[in-house]
Amino acid sequence: MSKDSVDRSVAGRKLEHIRAIQSDPQVERRASGFDQISLTHRALPELDFDQIDTTCTFLGKPLSFPLLISSMTGGSGEECLQLNRNLAIAAQETGVAMAVGSQRVMFTNHDAAASFDLRALAPDVPLLANIGAVQLNKGFSLEHCRAAVDVLKADALYLHLNPLQEAVQPEGDRDFSDLTSKIAQITHHLDVPAILKEVGSGLSQADIDLGLTAGVSHFDVAGRGGTSWSRIEYHRRSDDDDDLGLVFQDWGLTTVESLIGARETLSHHQRKTTLIASGGIRNGVDMAKSVILGADLCGVAAPFLEAAQDSSNSVVRKIRKFQKEFITAMFLLGTANVQSLQGNTSLIR
Repeated sequence: MSKDSVDRSVAGRKLEHIRAIQSDPQVERRASGFDQISLTHRALPELDFDQIDTTCTFLGKPLSFPLLISSMTGGSGEECLQLNRNLAIAAQETGVAMAVGSQRVMFTNHDAAASFDLRALAPDVPLLANIGAVQLNKGFSLEHCRAAVDVLKADALYLHLNPLQEAVQPEGDRDFSDLTSKIAQITHHLDVPAILKEVGSGLSQADIDLGLTAGVSHFDVAGRGGTSWSRIEYHRRSDDDDDLGLVFQDWGLTTVESLIGARETLSHHQRKTTLIASGGIRNGVDMAKSVILGADLCGVAAPFLEAAQDSSNSVVRKIRKFQKEFITAMFLLGTANVQSLQGNTSLIR
């Protein structure tokens, strides 16, 4: 991607991000920590493969297996519109959850709202709206959050945390001061749950503690090792000698490190919490490992991007592949249902 062609508009960034993912294979870092975890194979699983139960619930709605199509994009162009529609159709057909990308763009470009108007395509599955938490320091209010939820008729709102991306992004918003108190205002007055989410550098135990203080009960660790937003933003910086995005391309906690820390912190609290694993989950085995480490749900984005640019059927096939891999892992571990898998660290060898 030519740095001379960078589009500084909010809508333009969406397409620039997609182009960077397509053109630079090293945006995918492949270091989430899952390859360091070995599981105990069962030669006598004492199970019928066809009777394994992968169903679970999220935000009060049933899922066919614990998968969330994680945040990718949204905007005013036909490409973003069709991409989100293909994802929503596939989520409905396969019975999995879906989150949209940042909805900030719809407040500067009203045409972009159409790419988030997805409930008619996915009437039965959980849908997650999405606003950058830092925007609460840039004039966004409870009303903006409600508008983001309303256009999607969402079941919850992602408040995403991306300090590294904002630090590297040429036009980044870098004032993250006093955000916990502002998140608390949203959490206590929004009609749907708020979910605190990183975007690829992991949530630390201190972050989880602050979230709990703000009334948050749902967390998405989004650890490092998958898509590097720092490297993506490197492509958008105008100075060819500016390698800030490369220096920090592997900054943060891995998904595995974040999961272990988050579960330890959440185990000390009485109220019911939800933990989402994302960041470099690339197959059903990674999903199984995440659930074993305590995740209630697994968020996956990059593996579905190319399929979503093709058709909803392509996305369905990709989701079915993840599901088959997840079932196979459960079968080979001797676990008949998700409940017997979740948090069962005795399965780690």
